[in-house]
Amino acid sequence: MANKNLQFKTNYAVSSKIEPFYKGGKVQISKDEKYIFCTCGSRVNVVEISTGKIVHCVEHDDQEDITSFALSCDDELLVTASRALLLKQWDWRQASCTRSWKAIHTIPVASMTFDSTSTLLATGQQCRTDHQMCAASPRNPTFLLVCVCPPGGCDATIKVWDVVKQYCTHNLKGSSGVVHLVQFHPDISRLQLFSSSLDCGIRLWDLRSSQCVCVLESHYSAVTSLSFSRNGDAMVSSGRDKICTVWDLKSRQAKRTVPVYEAVEGVVLLPEKTDLSQIGVKSKNLHFVTAGSKGVLRVWEASTARCVYTQALPSTLALSSEEDEEEDNPRSLTHLFHLPSSSRLAAVTAEHNILFYQLPDLATQQQFVGYNDEVLDVKFLGKDDSHIVVATNSCQLKVFQLLTNSCQILYGHTDTVLTLDVFKKASLFASCAKDRSVRVWQMDSDSGQVRCVAQGSSHTNAVGSISCSRLKASFVATGSQDCTVKVWDLPAEFSGAEIHQLSPRTTEKAHDKDVNSVAVSPNDKLLASGSQDRTAKLWSLSGDGNLGLLGVFRGHRRGIWSVCFSPVDQVLASCSADGTTKLWSLQDFSCLKTFEGHDASVLKVIFVSRGTQLLTSGSDGLVKLWTIKTNECVKTLDAHQDKVWGLHGSRKDDKMVTGSADSNITVWADVTEVELAEEQAKQEDQILKKQELSNLLHEKKYLKALGLAISLDQPHTVLTVIKEIRQAEDGGDLLEKTLLKLRVDQKESLLRYCVVWNTNARNCLDAQAVLRVLLTHLPPEELLQYQAVRTHLEGLIPYTERHMERIGRLLQASMFLNYIWQKMRVAGASSGMEQDEEMDTTPLTQTQPLFFIDKENVKGSSDERGEHDDDGDSEQEEEPGSRKEDEEEADEVSASKKASASDVREKTGESIKTNGHHQSESEESSEEEELEDDHAVQVVKNVPVSSAPQCLTLS
Repeated sequence: MANKNLQFKTNYAVSSKIEPFYKGGKVQISKDEKYIFCTCGSRVNVVEISTGKIVHCVEHDDQEDITSFALSCDDELLVTASRALLLKQWDWRQASCTRSWKAIHTIPVASMTFDSTSTLLATGQQCRTDHQMCAASPRNPTFLLVCVCPPGGCDATIKVWDVVKQYCTHNLKGSSGVVHLVQFHPDISRLQLFSSSLDCGIRLWDLRSSQCVCVLESHYSAVTSLSFSRNGDAMVSSGRDKICTVWDLKSRQAKRTVPVYEAVEGVVLLPEKTDLSQIGVKSKNLHFVTAGSKGVLRVWEASTARCVYTQALPSTLALSSEEDEEEDNPRSLTHLFHLPSSSRLAAVTAEHNILFYQLPDLATQQQFVGYNDEVLDVKFLGKDDSHIVVATNSCQLKVFQLLTNSCQILYGHTDTVLTLDVFKKASLFASCAKDRSVRVWQMDSDSGQVRCVAQGSSHTNAVGSISCSRLKASFVATGSQDCTVKVWDLPAEFSGAEIHQLSPRTTEKAHDKDVNSVAVSPNDKLLASGSQDRTAKLWSLSGDGNLGLLGVFRGHRRGIWSVCFSPVDQVLASCSADGTTKLWSLQDFSCLKTFEGHDASVLKVIFVSRGTQLLTSGSDGLVKLWTIKTNECVKTLDAHQDKVWGLHGSRKDDKMVTGSADSNITVWADVTEVELAEEQAKQEDQILKKQELSNLLHEKKYLKALGLAISLDQPHTVLTVIKEIRQAEDGGDLLEKTLLKLRVDQKESLLRYCVVWNTNARNCLDAQAVLRVLLTHLPPEELLQYQAVRTHLEGLIPYTERHMERIGRLLQASMFLNYIWQKMRVAGASSGMEQDEEMDTTPLTQTQPLFFIDKENVKGSSDERGEHDDDGDSEQEEEPGSRKEDEEEADEVSASKKASASDVREKTGESIKTNGHHQSESEESSEEEELEDDHAVQVVKNVPVSSAPQCLTLS
């Protein structure tokens, strides 16, 4: 079992991403050769060449596709054109639009460019109505932007803009059809502009006269590229008519027509004073490089029209001559650039790959993949997992270096590659594809170059799953759509440049439907297979090479997509299209656990944390981390928008990589220990701050204590400090002085806390005290600057009104109690109080006992009560005079109560409730009640009164 000290993973964070940045269209490289600008739908992405990562992105607000863009030669300004017929000028480093204006076209702009040097341009004053342009000082550069619009039933127009003065300087008419190419002459003093349209001619415009001075005719198809010599007197043009033409710009005549036997998309003149003998340049004559439909670079000598160098194709790629001629060849090149500072060439392929070649030998230096299409599988590769190998919806494999995102493309399969697997020796991996073949690849540990070392083909249908041996590179197992499982033996060593041919050791009809997954156990003795027939099967890999069926796992309601052995236990994990992941016992083939959480098919499952946790990926674009012991989903990772087909963990178990149908590849890092360390550091910091806060409160340094409590962002702690301040001597003044010394952000936080405190009746007084200070001393203008202050005030109003209503009800109840108290009569009190005397509402400040008991007279009073009981009948028959005499001899408490009761009955005439019962107002019942009261002795303890009361003695 796993180590007891093993720590479960709790979270992964995105470490790096490989995402699509180019989906076709224009590509431009900055003058400093540090960035690549390329279109991707409604965005222009800026990719850093050194790292291969997107560092800036410019996107139109209206989400309209960008049809063209241009970068100024000093790399400062970027202008884009969209289908909404808007031109926008950008500060691309800040991704901010500085200006936008109408393109004055009726159809979206097709091509645009800046002048070549940005040193000689119009100043604005010398531009006349006849569109003349004059040279300006190089110290006051102005940019020219040329926009070309396809025709809408009329001739296309070329507009020249002064982007500094912000107006259109030229409107050049005369082109036939869509103008797809515009370019300035590199010598801006000539003020010449070249353009090409669908009539296949190259027009030369004089910007001084706004006239087309000549049309250079040589091509019979679209002109795709122009390249000028260093002195500006020669030019080479390329076209899809499979020829290149060398022009003399002084005589404006064609000097040489060079047949290149391929549709050329890009041409570049090689530098004259550089030793390029390695690519066949032996003379000082004019040489140029072409890039076209064949997908290779070729060097031509202009004077002899001879190809002096052809770039070699990859050794694993065998293209027929017929395929070379196809226009849709995926390896065909669409752009070619010369980077003079770094002495490199850059080419763009039809598959949206950007390649950098180093002169003078045209060695491939870097390669970036602009668009991966649907990612079907991805695995870590190389020492320390420095690379990843990716199977996309194509017949090529892509090996990415994670540090630079540079990519190596592997050719060999002839149809879509479906699945990959890596041997324990990380430099060796295997692939299978729809072409029914299996290939084994080896990466050189020093150079990082990958080559195919073995291949085999025996299946009768697409091979959809593959698994490598775990102990050593001795065999691979494959599952196919032909419902069979095959085991292929590998040679002991892969030596030489030859490709070994593989043959299957054994073949077994394993399932009734497609075999979607196969997995080899860690000891190479067992093989598991999962199928679309909803079952998984366990096979023994015996030494004689045969497969023996050991058992069948049944329980999934849909087809099984993936199976995986636990690295430590005799357990098999499987995931299915029914949205569940199951753990199976290898002993009795029973289901041990079921994990449910994905809303769609679960496509991949792997073990992590030494077999104690699972990672699953699904069609819902989610990756989930599960703890097996508790059946709990610990974390859900959401970084993809489509099916996550690829999922693989690193050998150190600290990273994982996912690949999705949304073309994104994400590398995740385990951040469990980092988050735990951060949490511990945070707790330690909290403890230290709380101790410091306690010390400050003890020292009565309330301002520092309040500021520290606010910095902790704990409203309850702040409330504690507020209570401490209010309980101090002169708490109100001290609170006011303390609050006014706080910073603006601290006052804003305090206002936010008051909203929380005010919701509780226990804390409302503290909240109201703080609010009184803030609202009294801060001007409304300052309060309105606080973030979400309106929301806070709206939250304060209803609770404040509720507190006011509650206090009002309490005040009414207390006043009624005080009224009752004032109307009560006690022994020895003055009986001459006027009926209309006002109620005393003074505060109850003095607290003295209202009644005292004279214990010495308690016995005497008992005797008197006895005498009253004996002579009760005779007292009732006595006359009023004798009764008054007896009353004078009675104790003061009984007499007072009798007088009070008689006085109240005479004034009100209402019944009095005693212990919940109505008593009669007749004299007879009154006399009986008075006699009963004579026997009662009431003791009242510690009743506060508003004024100094009389001390009465009960005897």
